[in-house]
Amino acid sequence: MHLGEKAAAQRPGTRLRALLKEHRPLVIPGCYDAMSARVLEHVGFGAIYMSGYGSSLALLGLPDAGLITLTEMAMNARLIASAVRVPVIADADTGYGNALNAIRTVEEYIRAGVAGLHMEDQVAPKRCGHVAGREVIPREEAVRKIRAACAARDAMDPEVVIIARTDSRGAHGGSLDEAIWRANAFLDAGADLAFVEGPASVAEVERICREVKGGRVFYNMTGISPRFTEKEMAELGIAACILPGVAMRATLMALYDIARALKDQGTAAEPEFDRRYRAHPMGDLHGFSGFARIRALEEQFLPPEAGEKYADSLGYRPPEAPKAAE
Repeated sequence: MHLGEKAAAQRPGTRLRALLKEHRPLVIPGCYDAMSARVLEHVGFGAIYMSGYGSSLALLGLPDAGLITLTEMAMNARLIASAVRVPVIADADTGYGNALNAIRTVEEYIRAGVAGLHMEDQVAPKRCGHVAGREVIPREEAVRKIRAACAARDAMDPEVVIIARTDSRGAHGGSLDEAIWRANAFLDAGADLAFVEGPASVAEVERICREVKGGRVFYNMTGISPRFTEKEMAELGIAACILPGVAMRATLMALYDIARALKDQGTAAEPEFDRRYRAHPMGDLHGFSGFARIRALEEQFLPPEAGEKYADSLGYRPPEAPKAAE
């Protein structure tokens, strides 16, 4: 393999495309920051999804109502993609403007290191795809934005996966007929996968999978949408499925529970929590975060006397790097 071919094979989009070919469906859990992404990678998932709702709530403490900006979303995508080795698909909302803004959004996301992104046809300011009050832009404008996004992708990194989302099924005045028309038009405009947000029944999902060209369906298993097993999704022909809010909801539950215990019991609640945490697979916080790697890098690149600081200091002590055989 030539160096150029090897570099291409290692690109995030290339690795994501390989996973999409190997797994039908490819199940992709959602994260909201670098830490949650690292946990999902640690468990063994082959790809990770950056949730727009999770990003807005984690970074701003605000709902998914079009309040977060391109700058903030691209920053979060960069931090997440830098923290893990697996491919990352990121929510790109509406592209943050018209077709020209969509071009810049694609460029910023590719620079951030994502393997793929999805862009939707909502009117700005947008809102979560499972919240009432959504509106969509006209057909022609929506298709132009996807065409522009794909052209930007092709010019910068053709391997990046573009997923075109339509919210017209659940939007004000929308319909499933319109959603399927748009999904197919987006595929014709260059998108790799079509994402019909918010189907409300199994029959609707079956129709989407039947009528979207080439079975290139990206499914969001959340909110009002039906739940399926991997076997059922494979039978339907779904190419990829995201579980966008599981990590965020699990974190909210766990954080609320310990906060409530601390409020009700005071500091007496902390020792019991600490005991349970230390017995958990994630109970080695310092080890998981990477202090062993920090020590290994110190031994590799800092002068020998830099290691003397470990001799008489208290606290977590990362293991020494293995000594090379003499």
